[in-house]
Amino acid sequence: MRALTFDGSNVRLARDHPEPSLQPGWALVRPTLLAIDATDLALVKGQIPHRGVIGHLFVGIVEQVRPDSAGGEHIRGRRVVAAINIVPHDSELARRGLGNHAHERRILGLRHMDGCFADHFAIPLHNLIPVPETISDEQAVLTEPLAAALHASRITRIEGKPYVTILGDDPVALLSAQLMTRLNASVRVLGASPTSLALCEKWQIKHRPVDEAGLRQDQDIVIECTGHPASVARAMHMVRPRGRIVLRSPVLPTPDAEPTGPGPNLTPVILNEIELLGARCGNMSEALSVLSRQPIDLVSLITRRFRFDDALEALRAASEPGAMFVVMES
Repeated sequence: MRALTFDGSNVRLARDHPEPSLQPGWALVRPTLLAIDATDLALVKGQIPHRGVIGHLFVGIVEQVRPDSAGGEHIRGRRVVAAINIVPHDSELARRGLGNHAHERRILGLRHMDGCFADHFAIPLHNLIPVPETISDEQAVLTEPLAAALHASRITRIEGKPYVTILGDDPVALLSAQLMTRLNASVRVLGASPTSLALCEKWQIKHRPVDEAGLRQDQDIVIECTGHPASVARAMHMVRPRGRIVLRSPVLPTPDAEPTGPGPNLTPVILNEIELLGARCGNMSEALSVLSRQPIDLVSLITRRFRFDDALEALRAASEPGAMFVVMES
């Protein structure tokens, strides 16, 4: 079968990759639409230590289920997306509802598990989530970043009508802005990409270039989406005393990653009694539920479309300035 693989140095589109075998409780999925994001680009640059088939954003059809898998027949033939963290059932953190933080977890196409950029891939049944018929493939393929944005917006406990600044203009930042605007917050996006700021204009969300914003310590909530130390420092000078900062890096961290370089000066966190929160993965089922009820614009975040046979060209297009999500038809 075809599969997009990475060996630590080079990425290639193999055409003779072995078909995956099914373990008990697993399903074989045929992707119909795939999406490339910043995490995939970080991986092929060597910033994430994964080898094998890459890719984690997909919508597809369940084609095969092990006969000895309980409940498998109910999902065979269904259109699905999937939670990307594969966690052992006996994980202590999983038993406490914190499986996404388990050190022993594997991550689809990112950590110790082949990904979805292939004609077929295998994944546990309990990771699969059926997609409602009202949601298109173009929307469903971006469920995971929507879930991350939903988590970032909910972890802040919106009360009253707070002033919210979102630092950064990657897709999760833009989705967070859409969601928080609907939660009665006064939201503005501070970014640098003309493409992203144009989308804010289209959605009637307040926005401006980040270099033009003042540091008046008057924001109730700042969501930092760049992961850059200088931007974290900017957030600390924008948020009011006893305000909240949510850190949401655009690149998915893994347990293998080690911090490098000097970090920001956290003295303002102490002096101004700032609440500092981290936000990473969200709940895919909740994201699909929100998408079914609210007019969230995901399709505008798709900047290019390719066939899977042109996957290498698609990767190059995804790394171009202004690119957000590049999708591939399998």
